[in-house]
Amino acid sequence: MWWPPWLAAWLAWACRAGVGRPSPLCAFRGLCPAPLGPNTSQPEPGHCRRQRGAADLCAWPLSSESLLDPFPIDVIQENYVRNVRNCIFSVVYPTPFKSRVRLVAVSKDVLENILDLDISVKGTSDFLQFVSGGKVIFGSVPLAHRYGGHQFGSWAGQLGDGRAHLLGVYTNRHGERWEIQLKGSGKTPYSRNGDGRAVLRSSVREFLCSEAMHYLGIPTSRAASLVVSDDDVWRDQFYNGNIKKERGAVVLRVAKSWFRIGSLEILAHSGELDLQRRLLDFIIQEHFPSIAMNDSNRYLEFFSTVVSETADLMALWMSVGFAHGVCNTDNFSLLSVTIDYGPFGFMDSYDPNFVPNTSDDEGRYKIGNQANVGLFNLSKLLQALKPLLDPRQKQLASQILEGYGEHYYRCLTELFKTKLGLLGENEDDKYLIAFLLKLMEDTKADFTMTFRQLSEITADQLQELHIPEE
Repeated sequence: MWWPPWLAAWLAWACRAGVGRPSPLCAFRGLCPAPLGPNTSQPEPGHCRRQRGAADLCAWPLSSESLLDPFPIDVIQENYVRNVRNCIFSVVYPTPFKSRVRLVAVSKDVLENILDLDISVKGTSDFLQFVSGGKVIFGSVPLAHRYGGHQFGSWAGQLGDGRAHLLGVYTNRHGERWEIQLKGSGKTPYSRNGDGRAVLRSSVREFLCSEAMHYLGIPTSRAASLVVSDDDVWRDQFYNGNIKKERGAVVLRVAKSWFRIGSLEILAHSGELDLQRRLLDFIIQEHFPSIAMNDSNRYLEFFSTVVSETADLMALWMSVGFAHGVCNTDNFSLLSVTIDYGPFGFMDSYDPNFVPNTSDDEGRYKIGNQANVGLFNLSKLLQALKPLLDPRQKQLASQILEGYGEHYYRCLTELFKTKLGLLGENEDDKYLIAFLLKLMEDTKADFTMTFRQLSEITADQLQELHIPEE
């Protein structure tokens, strides 16, 4: 009988499960996990259909199989900080809180329209245990992703999910594939000097901002729930040596994919090119359906798409005054969605030098430099891809990257024309937008309210050149 390599790790964990380890939910109840191999019998027809409004997690099919089967996993099962090689994921389970946990918030839209769960599920003990990392759904294999990255312009080596656990993949009734992840759920082999925890303050910010960005129409990860514990977590909030006690929290967040530029960088830097090729083919097959897998230029097409969509995302951020704060390559999604909400901020008065991150002393990630940083990150993606490209493809990829700036400014112009209600094409549009932004900068005008107030001016007031002061 064939056993997938990750199953041995799961069985070893299950046999050791006890005090301090999350136990499986629904172990002897009606859960329908994904089949473990080609010879495993399928559930009875209709038994595990994705239906809207499931009120029991034991009828909710979550699977890690699609992430585990294509790749080798970390051969070391113990959870300690180390340099990891020749894998995409390490199997590592969340660390439950020692104190009581309470549910602070849920997103009704995420639960009902993405995860196919009835809102009533939030009142169950199983849900609270699941979203806090206290228990895992039977059949799910929690994973920590191995990646690297350029941080503040320099290669930082291995980074990885230092306080996050990827619980599995859920395909909902719409056929959408969503990866489910806990953040703040304990240490992993990638925790470096961290404690694996998140605090309530930053977790509330991530929950609120990711949902706000979605409703602003900006591609983003989503937040499903937020729990808080009474566990003490110590943080130096302003990096000034003043360490304070805060409360530990966990966010359950979802995204179409958590792969980022650093996912490919670490493999290129480690010379693991066969594994890099496997990962890249997996990402293209799962998330870029317009690219044919038998196309010899598929990596070039992939890069072209990421360049265009990253330019679009940078323009969208600018259009709402959003500064991410830590635009490292390990925080830039390969699907060009906003992920990893940390020291972000929204501009109040218009200021291209706005920096929300108190540790960014040089202002590298100021809002006015985000488009340039996007270009830098894409250049690092190209650098990681070059070992997989032939000379002609490398030249074409460099030309594609050169078109990033034009694509960004074209998208940004269209977004600001929409904000100003400018119709059609006029060669003076770009000048008008630039003039307005410079005027707003000089007068320290509120970025959001300026456009709100302009929208309230009537056509008659414009014709009469009579603009009320209030």
